[in-house]
Formats: sequence, C-alpha cells, structure tokens
Amino acid sequence: MRVLVVGDKGDDDPGFVGERLAQVGATLVPVDRDDLPDRDSGGPADLLYLLGSARSAHDPAQAGVVAAESELVRARLDGGVPVLGICYGAQLLALALGGQVMTAPRAEVGWFEVDTDDPVLCPPGPWLQFHSDAFTPPPGVRVLGRSSGCCQGFAYEGERARALAWQFHPETTPRELGLWLDSAADFVLEHEGDPVRIAAQAAARATEARAAAHDLTDAALRWLGLQCVETLRRRAPPGRPA
Repeated sequence: MRVLVVGDKGDDDPGFVGERLAQVGATLVPVDRDDLPDRDSGGPADLLYLLGSARSAHDPAQAGVVAAESELVRARLDGGVPVLGICYGAQLLALALGGQVMTAPRAEVGWFEVDTDDPVLCPPGPWLQFHSDAFTPPPGVRVLGRSSGCCQGFAYEGERARALAWQFHPETTPRELGLWLDSAADFVLEHEGDPVRIAAQAAARATEARAAAHDLTDAALRWLGLQCVETLRRRAPPGRPA
C-alpha cells in the first residue's frame, strides 16, 4: 500500500496513524502541500492522507495552495483513491467537496470528548484538539460527531472512492505536541490553554492515545476499503510512545 502524506515542510510527522499504516505494510511518501504542481503529485497511491497545518484554509493569502490541494483531493477521489483528512486536512477535504471553512465559534486546545454518531469511526475520546477554525459538512456526507464548537468528523461515499475527516488529532505524539506547544505558545494561551498541563496530559495518556489511534486507523482502513489491515492478525507490540 502506497500512502501519500500531504503536509507542511518541517511539520509533516504522520504520527501514530502513520505508525499504524507502516505496521500494516504501507509505504509513506511525504508530499509538500506548498509544492503540488498537478493532479498527479506524488505519483500512484492507494491512500491520500492529509495532515494538519498552522495555516488557515479560508485565508486569502493561502488561496493558491488551497486550490491546488483541493484539486488533488478531487482528482484522487475521481481516480478511485480514498482520502483521510485530519484537522486542517479535514477542513481542506470539506472545502474540496463543497463545504465551507470559517473561524470556529470557539477554539479548542487540549483534550476533549466528542459527541459521536458513530463510535467506530468517531469514538468519543477524549481526543487532542488544536484548532481555531471549523468547517461545515459538505452536501451528502454523513456526520460522524460534533462538539459545541464544530463538526468533528464526516464520512463521504463517492462514486469511485470514500473519504473520512476528523477535526481532532488522533495522530499526534507527545513529542510532536511539544513542538506545537513551543511554536504556538501565544495561540495556546490566547485560547485559555495551559501548555504545561496539556503536555503533561499528553505524556500521561501516551500509551492509551497510541492504542486508540491504532484502533481508529484500523477502522478507517476497513471503511475506506483498504483491507490490508486484515492481514495483521494481532496488533504489533505496543513499544514505547514517541
């Protein structure tokens, strides 16, 4: 299985989700979202995985980048390639399919439970949240969950491929979160988050969060029609969280 991982240069860690993809035999191919020259960027793929970003999909300054990634999403779905989007990736996926992205009624920074309509594809958590934007679900999708601030996930069934979006962050390791907390300390404090407490919670939840991310990745692969996960009879040894 070949997975194109679309992210920002220097902030493209696929995290626990990427770890699980590798465990089931995937080859992860990083793709810089600032360098998407055409519909076939990254070459052949079995899955398109859209990571989060510090940028905003409704920022006029990002219009060109957003348009290129949206075109990539639509082209891959039309070509039969399923798509998985997380946080900014979920917002971009929503936008590409006809939804809207806007500033959220309130930012969510830290660990939150979600109200789920599908406990398999969108378990209640708690999940890490790190965003101040939100999206409206595209026409015809199935909403998977919500919070008081926004939609937390949706499932899309296209004619040739499916897509899943999660606003929360199942993939983020404690190490990656630490980098975010350092680089976006003002953002965290502005939205009433406590960087020290959030980091401590991530460390305490590391084993649990890793297992939850792996389980959610398995469920996503099955729903997206990528049955490679069935070849792994037992979960790989837990090891040490990143």
